[in-house]
Order: sequence, then C-alpha cells, then structure tokens
Amino acid sequence: IINCADTSRDPRHTFILSLTDYSDGIPMVSSVDELRDSTVRAREMSWSNLGRKIRFYGPSFVRYKNRYFRSNPMVFPSISVTGTHCALNCKHCGGRILDTMIQAQTPHRLVRICKEIKEKGGVGCLISGGCLPDGSVPIGRYVEAIAKVKSRFGLKVVIHTGLIDREMAGRLKEAGVDAVLIDIIGSDETAREIYHLDVSAEAYERSLEALSKARIPFVPHVLVGLHYGRLRGEMNALNMIAKHSPSALILIVFFPIRGTEMEVFEPPSPEDVIRVLVQGRQRMPRVPLVLGCARPKGRHRVRTDCFAVEAGVNAIAFPSKEAVERAESLGLEISFSQLCCSQIYEDISAIPSQ
Repeated sequence: IINCADTSRDPRHTFILSLTDYSDGIPMVSSVDELRDSTVRAREMSWSNLGRKIRFYGPSFVRYKNRYFRSNPMVFPSISVTGTHCALNCKHCGGRILDTMIQAQTPHRLVRICKEIKEKGGVGCLISGGCLPDGSVPIGRYVEAIAKVKSRFGLKVVIHTGLIDREMAGRLKEAGVDAVLIDIIGSDETAREIYHLDVSAEAYERSLEALSKARIPFVPHVLVGLHYGRLRGEMNALNMIAKHSPSALILIVFFPIRGTEMEVFEPPSPEDVIRVLVQGRQRMPRVPLVLGCARPKGRHRVRTDCFAVEAGVNAIAFPSKEAVERAESLGLEISFSQLCCSQIYEDISAIPSQ
C-alpha cells in the first residue's frame, strides 16, 4: 500500500492500527501485513467483478472544484421537504445538515423548485428531509408531486428516506423514483443513543426487505463510526444489507459538526473505515461500493480516499486530488459525474474497462 499522506514513513506502516477489542464482530487485524493483504484481496475482487475503473462524483449540493473537475450548483441540488426541522435531533447532526438544502415544505413548492432546476440546465435532485419521531421521513404527501416532476421534467430523482414500509416503497416505485437511499444502523444501542429512536436493528432490516420486494433500486448507507466515533453495529448492518441485493452500497464516515452534541468526538480512523470497506466487499463482491460525500476533510480525507482507491472502491464523492492521482497511477479508467454517487449502479456499466 502506498502511503498517500506521509511519504516520510515506511510504506509498511501506512496503517496505524488500533488494537481495541471492538464488540461489533469485525475481525481484528493484528498486523500491518494482514490489513495490507486483506486490502489487496478486496481490490482484486472488485477489479475482477466490476472492472479496473473508478468514478468520481461532485454533485452540486456541495461546492467542489479542483484541477480535475468543477461542480455546477444547479445540476444536482438537494432538497428538504421538512425545511430545517427534524424531530429526532440526532446527536451527530442536530439537523445541521438540513440547513444546506433547498427548502420545499409543500408539494407545490417542490414542483416549482424542480421546474427551476430543469430550466437552469439541471439533470436531477436529491429529495430528503428530517425524520418524524418514528424514524421515517414524511415523504408520503409528496409522492404525487414527485410523479409530476418525473413526467413533466424528466429529472433524475433520488429519495433519501428514513425507515420505510412496503406500501411507501411501492408508491415511490410507481412514481418513477430512480433510487431510494437509506441509512442502516446495525446496533440497537446506537439507534437509541445517537438517533434518539426507540427501535431495534430489525426495523432497518424490514425497510431493506420492503425496498427489495418493491423492486425499486435502493442504495443503503452505512455511517462508519456513528457511535461516538467508534465501530459498533457496522458489521451487523453489512450483514443485513447483503441479504437483500442492494443496487450499490455507500459508506459514509462520522465527522464532528460544530454545535452538535458530538462535536467533541473524533472520527474513526481511516484504517477503521477501510476495515469496514473491506468487509463490505467480502460480503458483496459484485455490488458497486462507494465512499460517500459525508466524511472528514483535510488529512483524514486524503488518507481515507487513497486507502479506498487501494482497496478497489468503485466510486468516491468529492475525492481529494491525491485520490485521483492514485487512481491514475494504478492505471484505472477514470470518469467524473455531477450526479449523486448513488447512481454508480447505473454508471459503472457504462464506464469502459481497460
């Protein structure tokens, strides 16, 4: 493994291992060599099944610019159907992420915003929102508006839901939604402590089953380190997801947000993120695997991104330039997109392999 972040160190010591005995069930890596070997195996598995290629995403809900790529603010924005309100007020977010979205608290406004997106040359949007006390996003009264957006404007529409039942999944399918995104928590304790949600991990598995039976493309997210920056429940989440043949899998990473209850906690190490990524690949060898948009910045991002490229990740949202350079050095087929990274399940088949 090449040390992307610190060339002064011996490459064999790229990974600074934490030997804490996690309760999550992820096998501990006892040496640098073991982690390196498992990363190489994951990369070979990915390249064998999905090709020597990687797609980098820069959707416009975050400003992104470097010498490789520049995002357009109206190509693929994010919209909140609850404005800045979330009943759960989760410890890691506190509703702060909703502040960055376009507000559309009525179906009529949602249609009007999507019309504007189309008129300004946009190609789609992410529709999300805060949760109700039961962990669902109140998307039901917007389904007819979403169907109008699809039929009138032909935009790609990706919905980020909370917990969802089969009826709602079926309605979204009929409306023509391109994909459903859903965060999956594998720890009952994490759901209670961090999300303030009185449900078990089984509720998330029922949501996965509902989406699978509705035959709608769905892309689960696993937030690595959600439990105060520690691994807890990630393995269980991966196991649940693997049972239901997702269209893709996105890993995002906890980072402290100022003004939240967890602003003082450190994110999980890049090494822990790669440990989860490798386990995801082992359980879902043919499923596109993505490093998603929510993750720490700075040195942490550089290290995580480079390690992910080494591990054969199929896509990265808002990549560091070092990650793009590493992909180039490996001779990968590289492409860029302004869509949501969830679209890798469609995009990867269109990217030519060398």
